[in-house]
Parts: sequence; C-alpha cells; structure tokens
Amino acid sequence: MVTAQAVRYHEHGGPEVLALEEVPLPRPGAGQVRVAVRAAGVNALDWKLRTGFRGTPPDGPQGTGIELAGTVDALGPGVAGLEVGQAVFGQVASGAAATYALAEAAALRPKPEHLSYAEAAALPVALETAHRTLDELGLRAGETLLVHAVAGGVGLAAAQLALARGAHVVGTASERHHAFLRELGVVPITYGDGLEQRLPGPVDRVLDASGRGEVGLSVGLTGDPDKVLTIADPAGAAEHGVRFSTGKGGTFPVDVLPRVPVAEVFPLERAADAHRRSQDGHFLGKLVLDAEASLPR
Repeated sequence: MVTAQAVRYHEHGGPEVLALEEVPLPRPGAGQVRVAVRAAGVNALDWKLRTGFRGTPPDGPQGTGIELAGTVDALGPGVAGLEVGQAVFGQVASGAAATYALAEAAALRPKPEHLSYAEAAALPVALETAHRTLDELGLRAGETLLVHAVAGGVGLAAAQLALARGAHVVGTASERHHAFLRELGVVPITYGDGLEQRLPGPVDRVLDASGRGEVGLSVGLTGDPDKVLTIADPAGAAEHGVRFSTGKGGTFPVDVLPRVPVAEVFPLERAADAHRRSQDGHFLGKLVLDAEASLPR
C-alpha cells in the first residue's frame, strides 16, 4: 500500500471546499511516527483555517484536523518509547482527518484502555488548552472561575480541571446541558442579557471560550483585565486589554482526564457536514470524524 485518504481543500471557502482525496502514504521523518487514524477531533480552528481567517491563500492542497487517536503504524528515525501497533492519542500540526497522519512522537500519549478512539480523539486540544489557560489565569483553590461556553470541549475540560484544583466553577451554557453540568459540579447559567443577575456570587477569574463578545462584561465582573482570558475573541481582547491565548499543540498532562462527551460522529467522507455542525455550535462536548471505516482491512 502506497496511498492513503485525507480530507483536504485547495482554496478557502465554505465546507463544500472539503473533499476526501487519495494521497501518498506519508513517511515519518526524524522524531515522527505515522499513525493509522481511528478517529479525529473537529475543532473551531479547523473551519476557521478553512475559511482563511489568517489571510494567506493556500499554496497547495491543505489538510485539516489537529487531534487524533489511532495506532502507531511506522516509526521515524530516533523515536523511542513507542511501538508499532500501540494505541495512542495526541495533537498534530495538521492533517488528522485522514486514514494515516504524521505526528511528532513527543506529542503523543498512550491511549487509556477505558477510552474509545472517538473519546480519546476528543481530548488532546481540550486538555492542552485547559491546562494552559488555567495556568495563565493563575487560578487558585477557593476562587470562583466563570467559563463562557462551558459545555464545549475546552470549557468542559477547563471546568473539571479547575474543580480538581479546588476552585468553584460557574459556566454559561444552553439550558438543555445544565443537568449534565451540575453532575460535574459546575453551576450552570444561561447566556444572554441579565447574566450578571444570574450569577450566584462574585467572580474571581473568567475564561472566555465562546467568542460572543463577552470580554468587556467579564472585565466588569472581575474589575481587572488581567483576571480575564479569551481563546475565542482576539478583537475583544485587544479592545479591553485582555490576554488572548492560543496554543501551539504539543504535550498535555494526563493525570486528570475530564469527561468530554462525543456529541456526534461523522465518517471521513462527511467532513463537510462535521464542519457545518461545528460552525453552528450549541452541542455538548466534541464532534469527531471516524476514520476507522476507511482504513484498509
């Protein structure tokens, strides 16, 4: 076998520019492994890149997807600690939505046996982002953290990690997700006007994962822009003097594995539908692409 399948686009645009194409089987370089992908997570960054939010036109076919779960298929030079056939999950620079993808060996972790491939593929970005943002916020035990869009992948991971650190968590979410959030220990409140009145008490720090223009309100609630961080609203961050945090992939701790439900699974050939669903939002947890059915038997 010398070919693989990958979801790619050749120009920026809507979900319709995505296509499942036959591509050369990738070969791992130094420090890399080739992963036979079983599942790939779908993130907002995927469709933002597809629409061209960074401004630079594609200089050739572009893959999509930055997190995956699967089995090690081949080792590049210098890789130690991983074995062919081992189940792993982690982040990649791009191209996770494929039957085979390249990953830096250092960015992969053994897949916990109790997690399905779909569940594992939903975790890497959420875990890395949650750990990074809580550290940047300086969240301490006993403080109250407000998470905007707490029912999304990052929001759920951040909320559970914050609770594990001894903080209290309040989060904005659609009412249909409130029961699940209460099970986790989160105090859920609905979006929209009058949010300040629905809060159960003072807020010490805020993580904005929604990008719905709530940065200014968050600064007002905490009284200090240094106590607010957004991963979804760079314009609001610049306007209100708030930190905008963006990750570069890589490693993530696995000492605490949060519950991030898989909201819906799409086959690779329906990646465009998965992007549409991601853009629509308002689902609990993460969307995942199933690549296992496309792998050779």
